Amino acid sequence: MRAIEITQPGKPEVLQLCERPLPQLKEGEVLIKVHAAGINRPDVLQRLGHYPVPPGASDLPGLEVAGEIVDGELGASGFRKGDMVCALVQGGGYAEFCAAPLEQCLPLPPALTPLEAATLPETFFTVWSNVFDRARLAEGETLLVQGGSSGIGVTAIQLARALGHRVFATAGSDDKCRACEELGAERAINYKTEDFTAVVKELTAGRGVDVILDMVAGDYVAREINCLADDGRLVVIALLGGAKASLDMGQVLRRRLTITGSTLRPRPVAFKAAIARQLRERVWPLFGEGKLKPVIYRSFPLEQAAEAHALMESGAHVGKIVLQVL
Repeated sequence: MRAIEITQPGKPEVLQLCERPLPQLKEGEVLIKVHAAGINRPDVLQRLGHYPVPPGASDLPGLEVAGEIVDGELGASGFRKGDMVCALVQGGGYAEFCAAPLEQCLPLPPALTPLEAATLPETFFTVWSNVFDRARLAEGETLLVQGGSSGIGVTAIQLARALGHRVFATAGSDDKCRACEELGAERAINYKTEDFTAVVKELTAGRGVDVILDMVAGDYVAREINCLADDGRLVVIALLGGAKASLDMGQVLRRRLTITGSTLRPRPVAFKAAIARQLRERVWPLFGEGKLKPVIYRSFPLEQAAEAHALMESGAHVGKIVLQVL
């Protein structure tokens, strides 16, 4: 099969087209003939040598795919060979065939193409796990999404809004802020020209937000503490602003704040399977109701993976970047 491999850590040009044998299936896995694969920030980190591959995972990049089940034991899953699915995987998505845990496969939402469905698993698994499971965003509560124009951001905005929450977001330009508001953010804050802490406090009559989804960390953490409501929760899922932070622990104590974080890739199949079940039951129907939609900025053919990574690193995109494989 054709695949994209990382020849050595480095710039996008180290992504090269290669020939690889088909994946050997492990127990509980199915083989997917890949139609499209989503590109995510962890792929870039892996290419740079900053995101180690979990033991037993493919060294090929790619954490989400959509395509046709062509092999594997399907048991009582309800899937059959020939069914179109999208799936969260530990690696190997940038290829014509990919092994995926059966329990991490989901049917394509109604009326979505494989190209569109390939943009869903990584961001929806991540947002559901962190915003709704870990941070426990509850009825009547508010959410601030840092980096609202990213793939994670557009998912978090849409999903929280579809479930009835007030949502605020930050982004790095007025155009990106408008895009966030069109997707459901009540107010998007240009972090280059505005103080997001002050704006959030004003929008909430001084109360602050209940949950913050943060992909920045670094010096954002101290400012985020200041715009959390009492009993608020900050959940960190990336460290684009750095791994070190200073914060006022007095506020954490007095106002009963929670600071937490997680990474999804190394978690076991059983953990991700539980998320898949919740997505299928509670989120996938929202696509059919028109409350959610994929947001694709641009697609590239498989052999142009390097160009796709260069675009992601430029930060010019709103939403997802996708590789068209078939």
